[in-house]
Amino acid sequence: MHIEAGVVDGAKMLLSYGTGAAVLGATAKVAMDNMKENGLVSLALKSIIATIIVFCCFEVLPHYPIGVSEVHLILGTTIFLVFGIAPAAIGLATGLLIQGLFFAQFDLPQYGINVTTLLASMFILNVAVKKIIPAGTAYKDISYAQMLKMSIVWEGAIVSWVAFWAIYGQGFGSENLAEIFSFGSAYMAVVIIEPLVDLAVLAAVKAYNKTNECNTFFVDKKLCKAF
Repeated sequence: MHIEAGVVDGAKMLLSYGTGAAVLGATAKVAMDNMKENGLVSLALKSIIATIIVFCCFEVLPHYPIGVSEVHLILGTTIFLVFGIAPAAIGLATGLLIQGLFFAQFDLPQYGINVTTLLASMFILNVAVKKIIPAGTAYKDISYAQMLKMSIVWEGAIVSWVAFWAIYGQGFGSENLAEIFSFGSAYMAVVIIEPLVDLAVLAAVKAYNKTNECNTFFVDKKLCKAF
């Protein structure tokens, strides 16, 4: 989802600064809410772990430039369900920034674009989860069908944002549309892999729960304060 340099340039970059500021502001808001509910230490610990996972997804796992962007396995659904919206959003924004500052400086000018793509998609997922999973559902009780729906929402939002930026920057030319299509086709294949990772995490949680009464990975954090 790292938009290629030059896809959006010139005065059009101003929009990315505004959308980037908006999603970072929304992240600050949910972070404050989370801190009031769970405390600073809990938020910091989860955010650090989420950042490490996101950075590994960006820099360590295989990633390939296809069309107007790059294809990454980001594991956004898993990160969101395990850690919650605030740590997940902080992890995405911070992991992306660390990569840009130290490993891919050529991506820094596009930070506003890429952070918008990630965080806006995460907030869309947050809304979808409330409709897909009943309130109070433990992570271990999420079904594969529900996980697949959430993965489709996440991957679909990513592809939609990349398509928006590409069309916004380069218009509706046939070559640009072909590159968007090639990226979208490749990226949607990731939806097959991510639920498999989610299932592996679910299996680990179920095994943990055999010897522990309280599941530490609740979607609704009010139900369990152990984590």
